[in-house]
Amino acid sequence: MADIVNTHQAEAWNGYEGEHWAGHYDRYDAVNGGFNDALLDAAAIGPDDRVLDIGCGNGQVTRLAARRARHGGATGVDLSGPMLARARSLAQEEDVANAAFEQGDAQVHPFPDGGFDVAISRVGVMFFADPVAAFGNIRRALRDGGRLAFLSMAPIGETDLQAVFAALPPREEAPIGHDGPLSLSDPGRVREVLGAAGFGDVDCRKVAAEQIWGRDARDAAEFFAAWGPIRYNYGTDGALVDALTDAMRPFERDGAVRLRATSLLVTARR
Repeated sequence: MADIVNTHQAEAWNGYEGEHWAGHYDRYDAVNGGFNDALLDAAAIGPDDRVLDIGCGNGQVTRLAARRARHGGATGVDLSGPMLARARSLAQEEDVANAAFEQGDAQVHPFPDGGFDVAISRVGVMFFADPVAAFGNIRRALRDGGRLAFLSMAPIGETDLQAVFAALPPREEAPIGHDGPLSLSDPGRVREVLGAAGFGDVDCRKVAAEQIWGRDARDAAEFFAAWGPIRYNYGTDGALVDALTDAMRPFERDGAVRLRATSLLVTARR
């Protein structure tokens, strides 16, 4: 693996966070998978395209992109060894032969110059130590006229998740503050970063989807409490799970806990 500059995130994603995502890949895909079609349609992946998936995690989007690029292929890149192992295993199980996975830090990874037609990411680009440098490196990896499409978290106040976060004990700083998952939630900030990285034709719009967090309120609360940012900030606390269960209960329907969510869908061109 190339040099890592985002050492804090590398430690997290090769420790508890990455192990939890890899061990519960199906549950995280149930949370985020409702946005897949919006992302892939915006990327306009053609059958001959070479696709780069940034922060690919367990590789669901990489595999879906590879199927669309049936004569080309898709390469997923991530910091997390545990999730990449899961991604490779799932690609083999699903017989997606044109999906490949590499461990690396997108900010400095030695991508081939102009080696890809399109770069995509499903909520995998919000944790860069230096986002301008990272997106600049991604731009270098795209051919002239190459496309960028990614999803980032929108402010949680616009989603059902706000009611769940309201059940958490108060803190001076939000557990997913603007230096983390919400770092690219503001369209103005996104345009500033991408412009400085050399991208043009930047477009930002919000898209909505349903997130499935668990079978019932208790199951969803236990899973949510084990999510990295919550566990890091609040530890393991039975009383917290009780409070989260109460917050999740209004969203039980049709055999699952279903939360309305929004993400920011961003497209741009090299």
